Amino acid sequence: MAKGKNKGSDDRPSRPPKGSSGKHSKRGESKHHVSSDKFHTKLAMWDFDHCDPKRCSGKKLERLGLIKSLRVGQKFQGVVVSPNGKGVVCPNDREIVETNGAAVVECSWARLDEVPFNKIGGKHERLLPYLVAANQVNYGRAWKLNCVEALAACFAIVGHMDWAAELLDHFSWGPAFLDINKEILELYQQCTDSESVQKVQEEWLDKLEEEVRQRKEHGDSEDLWLQGNTNRGEALPSLSDSEDEDEDDEEEYQLKNAKYDNLGNLIIDEEEEEEESEEEEDSDEESIPELTEVENLKLS
Repeated sequence: MAKGKNKGSDDRPSRPPKGSSGKHSKRGESKHHVSSDKFHTKLAMWDFDHCDPKRCSGKKLERLGLIKSLRVGQKFQGVVVSPNGKGVVCPNDREIVETNGAAVVECSWARLDEVPFNKIGGKHERLLPYLVAANQVNYGRAWKLNCVEALAACFAIVGHMDWAAELLDHFSWGPAFLDINKEILELYQQCTDSESVQKVQEEWLDKLEEEVRQRKEHGDSEDLWLQGNTNRGEALPSLSDSEDEDEDDEEEYQLKNAKYDNLGNLIIDEEEEEEESEEEEDSDEESIPELTEVENLKLS
């Protein structure tokens, strides 16, 4: 009998089967266990590690056990929100979302060319219509949604605002996304197919463009009023700082030494007025010889 042959098989430690990655896990299983009862439908993503893990909304959902990470080469049966989509998410996608869930591509907008879109996705790839981001990276920028915003937008458009709000509640800025897009989301919810959603989007963009044009015109008209007489604006010399200070001091002195009657009316001193008029005449007379000298030069 060979050495050690009589040892029982129970003494040997059992080893779990290795997956394709060499780790002791089942094939395709996420590193975070996803419980099916944590959310109303399936959530998935292809994570390309382009983002800061501390600020990545997809990774946070994964840590919470709400979303499953897929490998390159895996397909998804639900709605896939992707820049590679052909149509836009619409209310008609509700049944697909409820039955098979929704997936997103976790990547950087600046590195889309690095994503192998031909190896991911599924039968129901969709674009998102016009929406404004509320996340900390792209706040206020149209189209630049992160993962959780993309999923929430998908749920909101198909009529599950409660699902959208539930996902966004995990982020301090999350509720703001539904607030700033409330009006346009309600319009999308009234549509049926992708074509009707795209029509609403085009009308909304036309409306925004018109508002921008009106604001620009209104702003230009206000600027013209503030500029005064633009026909003579360039011919008028600008006062230096010292001249401005001298005028301010003179006005302040006049106000301090001004006299008023019982009704509060300013009393003008006739003697001072006469002195000012005489000074003006003297200055005019002083300027006359200068003109005559120029004329004499021309005649000589």
